[in-house]
Amino acid sequence: MKILFTGGGTAGHVTPNIALIEHFQQAGWDMVYVGSVSGIERELITSVPYRAISSGKLRRYFAWQNFVDPFRILWGFLQSLLICLQERPQVVFSKGGFVAVPIVFAAWCWRIPVICHESDVTPGLANRLCFPVVKKICINFPETERYLKNAGKAIVTGTPVRSSLLHGSRQAACDAFGLSEDRATLLVFGGSLGATAINKMVRASLTKLLASFQVVHVVGAGNLSDIDTPGYVQREFLFAEFGDVLALADVVVARAGANSIYELLLSRKPHILIPLSSVASRGDQLDNAKTFSAAGYSTMLEETEETDLVDLVLQVYQDRQAIVQKIEEFVVIDSVAVIAELVSAAAERRT
Repeated sequence: MKILFTGGGTAGHVTPNIALIEHFQQAGWDMVYVGSVSGIERELITSVPYRAISSGKLRRYFAWQNFVDPFRILWGFLQSLLICLQERPQVVFSKGGFVAVPIVFAAWCWRIPVICHESDVTPGLANRLCFPVVKKICINFPETERYLKNAGKAIVTGTPVRSSLLHGSRQAACDAFGLSEDRATLLVFGGSLGATAINKMVRASLTKLLASFQVVHVVGAGNLSDIDTPGYVQREFLFAEFGDVLALADVVVARAGANSIYELLLSRKPHILIPLSSVASRGDQLDNAKTFSAAGYSTMLEETEETDLVDLVLQVYQDRQAIVQKIEEFVVIDSVAVIAELVSAAAERRT
């Protein structure tokens, strides 16, 4: 059996695929990954063959790239047709992102079944385009069903999460970053691309934060500062070590990407979500943050709010036991097992 994975643009479109790849490697499947030429997926996918295609973004605002990207997408589609013919997978699994659109439609042309995954409460444009031709769409949350015209295709599976993320070692994090298990730890991350607004917010409050916490700050590529002070650790990106740092963290400040939220809920970590504004995004992070804040799992802070970050972090830390009890109400699904069963069934029908 062979499965073709696709998805990219941000780590949130890649890391769930990595969790599934680990599972199917143990099951002895052949695999290939199709991603963009220079996206983050090319850096993260190292354990299976990688095929690169041309990709473009479908922007809903004016930009000169809008005149060029349709040709890139068309070329990516032609490349995808050839890749499907050469690789002959029994099934395609798409995690989304614009790089996935050409391969999904190419697979449909060759009558290869496609299963896709949508992380956010409100589906993204790439998955909305692909939705008519996929067999099933895996979703994180039941609330997503109301945004789908054919909810019968949707299955609540949660997000595949790497086992290392949920079995991190506090001591390993301390050894790797020179931290102490005896101090409260604040973890701050803004997704794989970083978050300038969060970086500024944290650095402006750093002296006050360090009075109560040791801080691990994941700043994104090219965003390191020259701040060098005890108890403050900066990294552009964390991958293998992320589970260890998450295990050590007492409070987490993060963007409101759905995969990040799902990982925080699974790891039962008290957290503050600072979503991208609707000006800088399609508003999906605002929807995510509002949904989980209303459920009592998350604390939400909008970028435009004047609430003091330090006060909010201290409040969450003081209330952490009650917050964890609330988060424990969130139903954990064995996402890898559920999705693997869907993929296997689709592949068997293909054969």
